[in-house]
Amino acid sequence: MNKVARRVMWGGMWVLCGSLALVLSPDPAALRLGPQAVQAEEASGQEFRQLIQQQMQAFRRNDAAGAFSFATPGLQKQFMTPDIFINMVKEVYMPVYRPKSVSFGKLRQTKSGPVQEVFVTGPDGDDWLALYSFAQREDGTWGISGCILRKDKGFQA
Repeated sequence: MNKVARRVMWGGMWVLCGSLALVLSPDPAALRLGPQAVQAEEASGQEFRQLIQQQMQAFRRNDAAGAFSFATPGLQKQFMTPDIFINMVKEVYMPVYRPKSVSFGKLRQTKSGPVQEVFVTGPDGDDWLALYSFAQREDGTWGISGCILRKDKGFQA
């Protein structure tokens, strides 16, 4: 990966982590439902799970453009190209890129939008909690706006 792509990748990662830290803030005021959360209540949890499953299927096929298409325009802008995006996923999100197993936890409605818990076992056998956030696109469809991976010591898929 060249220097520019690496800077874009890590710059985007900091933005994603900062955004999700706000979304998942323990501050009670941050948990009040905003407009996106109300709209998310109308969307079924199945819709969000399908987005995640379809993106993971694209990862399995090494389909960078397909995986990139599930990201929101804001996330796509941060990573610029499908190749930069998939290279970042390979380097930082290997448990999501090549999971041995996947199971879905709770869907949380937050001020910033829905967040889906996903329990994954990575290719090395380690267990992880992936927190996927979603945002609505201009056309009303939902896209993946971010993902945080956290070691999950108490989970077995």
